[in-house]
Amino acid sequence: MFGLGTQELLIILLLVLILFGAKKIPEIMRGLGQGIQEFKTASQEAVGEVKALTEDSSTESENSDEPLAG
Repeated sequence: MFGLGTQELLIILLLVLILFGAKKIPEIMRGLGQGIQEFKTASQEAVGEVKALTEDSSTESENSDEPLAG
């Protein structure tokens, strides 16, 4: 994982614990989880909109090939 060994990860976790304290870490993780969830939701909505737009444009191009009545 990013070229970090077990010792480096333990040192980083210890520093985080010292800097933020045991009470603040769950709040930070909760906020991080909510942010990740919002990002996933927004990205899924964006993908859905792009698919809808591409389907609409392909439908319009198929309809434009038809001769005009008149």
